Amino acid sequence: MRALFIYPEFPKTFWSYEKILELVNRKVLLPPLGLVTVAALLPQNWEMKLADRNVREVTDEEWAWAELVIISGMIVQKEDMQRQIAKAKQRGLPVAVGGPFASSTPDAPEIDLADFKVLDEGEITLPMFIEAIERGDTGGRFSSNGEKPDVTGTPVPRFDLLELDAYDSMSVQFSRGCPFQCEFCDIIVLYGRKPRTKAPEQLVAELQALYDLGWRRSIFLVDDNFIGNKRNAKLLLPAIKQWQIEHKYPFSFATEASVDLASDDEMMQMMAEARFDSVFLGIETPDEASLSMTGKHQNTRSSLEESVDRITSYGIRVMAGFIIGFDGEKSGAGDRIVTFVSRTGIPAAMMGMLQALPNTGLWHRLEKEGRLIQEKADAKGVNQTNLLNFVPTRPIRDIANEYVDAFCRLYEPNAYIDRVTHYYQKMGRPRWQQFVPKAAFGKAALPTWTDIRALSIVIWRQGIKRDTRGRFWRALATIARKNPDNLEQFLVTLAHNEHFQEYRGVVTREIQQQLASLPPEPPESARQPSRELQPA
Repeated sequence: MRALFIYPEFPKTFWSYEKILELVNRKVLLPPLGLVTVAALLPQNWEMKLADRNVREVTDEEWAWAELVIISGMIVQKEDMQRQIAKAKQRGLPVAVGGPFASSTPDAPEIDLADFKVLDEGEITLPMFIEAIERGDTGGRFSSNGEKPDVTGTPVPRFDLLELDAYDSMSVQFSRGCPFQCEFCDIIVLYGRKPRTKAPEQLVAELQALYDLGWRRSIFLVDDNFIGNKRNAKLLLPAIKQWQIEHKYPFSFATEASVDLASDDEMMQMMAEARFDSVFLGIETPDEASLSMTGKHQNTRSSLEESVDRITSYGIRVMAGFIIGFDGEKSGAGDRIVTFVSRTGIPAAMMGMLQALPNTGLWHRLEKEGRLIQEKADAKGVNQTNLLNFVPTRPIRDIANEYVDAFCRLYEPNAYIDRVTHYYQKMGRPRWQQFVPKAAFGKAALPTWTDIRALSIVIWRQGIKRDTRGRFWRALATIARKNPDNLEQFLVTLAHNEHFQEYRGVVTREIQQQLASLPPEPPESARQPSRELQPA
């Protein structure tokens, strides 16, 4: 069987980082880990090719070569997924779809175009699909019916199918699932509330596979909550550290975690020594009442500001997600997010308006209350430029305008430099460096031509061309004097605003276009929440 894997195109998002990737001569931030994992689970005597539409077009030769097309993606990729399925069908090729979008909405029109629906987690449903193919079936729907697989038998993904030079970071996965029950989150719908993990030797084998292929850059552990199973995470981290020491720390790591990471000094120390240099936290909002209402109680148990500072002190850069539009939210939510981000100094603060994702607790509640706006819920998917897909409890124009104003203020160039400078004065030293021989570290630290070119462009734009020039050089001098161990990362973080500068315009333009097409606001009585916001 000749299987052609296609990964659909993403629209421009907060995380697309086009301008940053241009600086370092890369095309995409992360690879399609799900598809290369599927490739490893399929019969290895099949011939396989992979086309990531975010990297390049599918060639005519690949279409002509294929006997089967396999497509996976997220809701935000639904438009291009539909296009690629249609192209395959025009050529008479059978199509199998899977992944988060298909699994969460298997009856969506885009998914119905496919011949095979391989839903849920592939360790369970791919064997059913393979049996159907071997029987000569021309279609089928395969579901795990709620069963969750043991991932300790999952093979090393087929990283060799990727065009590695196109990606800025690589992806691996240690765990699936999250123990918390946030109302708006679809992770617990897809993967359950009992985190399942691979064995440490499995993850190390994946690192070795990437190393053997020549990878020497950052790796993102795509776990939605890396510390969801703290015991197993603490068994993994020493194994990663030892592997890193033996290979002279060729990789840096990033991941996602819940805010309670800040209460576990042992975990943060272990992560820092394994060279985890950043972590994404779902902070959502500094408004405690909104956190309680949406079920994110873990964010109310300690000071969010102190939590950010504690993680930062271990040399781990905090990225964070924020949401505006919760039920019962008071006016000025955007201002409160800007104030919180400015005080903590978090450089990358992703903002978006609340979306009801399919089959989440929020989706079912709003559907029961008659507040889902179906045409918006079925539209382009979830992006940072989408209006809410439900009727909120305060005027949608107020929410949208607060969002645009807050986002633009956060990434105003001078404000961004001030925030990042404030943050890196608090950043702890890179603790992993103590385990690297000085000679080896010095050799590894030599900049490449790409690094030099990227730095030169950032210096030209922020230090000479723009009105940020004075701020830029003062900030550089401050960090060089007060925190020289983190000077390189400071410069990299300053460079990130090259993307956010452009994305500010995208957010403003797309939100304004949507607001212009809205009907007049309903009377205030029609916007009253169906239940009172309960105090924390």
